[in-house]
Amino acid sequence: MKMRLTLLIIVFGCTMTYSQTTKQDSTYKKHFVSTSLWSVANLFPDPADFYELNYGYRITHKAAISVNATTWKYWEPLGIPLMDDKKYAHTEDYPGYVRAYGIGIVYQRFLWKQVYSSIHANTFLQNFYDEQNEKNQSGFQLYLQARIGYRLELFKKRFFLEPSLSFNYWPINTNFPASFLEKEKNWPNYFLFEPHLNFGICF
Repeated sequence: MKMRLTLLIIVFGCTMTYSQTTKQDSTYKKHFVSTSLWSVANLFPDPADFYELNYGYRITHKAAISVNATTWKYWEPLGIPLMDDKKYAHTEDYPGYVRAYGIGIVYQRFLWKQVYSSIHANTFLQNFYDEQNEKNQSGFQLYLQARIGYRLELFKKRFFLEPSLSFNYWPINTNFPASFLEKEKNWPNYFLFEPHLNFGICF
């Protein structure tokens, strides 16, 4: 009798474990690709000149890892706060611009339902151009980012939107031309509360 009861418990336990695993696995697709809304903005007048492509893999229902490729152009120090008047008056613009090409890795963790946090580590090759569009020199940047956001799933979880806020920090930023450094040294090497909106497809 004890043997039968033990066998019954084992079978029941295995069935429940399989059922829960199957149910859990069916609630998400493992692969996804995504990009930023800023990439779409390049289709309109006065483009952002920002391009991003991410490929991700859901390790578990709560964790994902992804790699990304990003290129962008910027004309001013990244540390200028969004609410600072100097940002919109363009008094802190470089005498030229920076074109950056980067690759990175992201770890994303779902904390509660669709609320998530993520950590990003990107490495950028930065090319510095003067006002005549001539390349002066190149440098290296390590760009770190922490995000908190929410994944909104659509169309049977095939598509998603991810609004988020990030906290950015670049501890390594090398080989700036002297004229660029004159502007750069006035601002911190971090940026708080940057808004994002990514969208993607799962498969």
